[in-house]
Amino acid sequence: MAPFRVLILEDDAILALDLATIVSCWTDAKVMSCRSVAQARKVVAAGCDLALLDIDVVDGKSYDLATSLKAQRLPFAFVSGALEADTPEDLKDVAFISKPYNPRAIEKLVSSAGGGRRHP
Repeated sequence: MAPFRVLILEDDAILALDLATIVSCWTDAKVMSCRSVAQARKVVAAGCDLALLDIDVVDGKSYDLATSLKAQRLPFAFVSGALEADTPEDLKDVAFISKPYNPRAIEKLVSSAGGGRRHP
């Protein structure tokens, strides 16, 4: 069985590590962290099962990537310090977890995407 793959798009290394730790405590997922939308697009092309997206990253906003993920029906959520009210209209239905985030909210999101612990 292939591992559950989680993309984390976060340009702050400490926050990315914190988020990866939360995901790893909840699942046996392979976590791939990226600092930019360009890097994240490469990870998505290689395959992932869930994406956790900061909105403001080193090369701009992640809204275009989010729109692409939505079109692909790939589960994702915004995990950001940006204002939820500023989210474009076509992305208002996307899960939004504000920073500082509650680890239980991240765990619930990962579980709902099918990433709970897998046992042989």
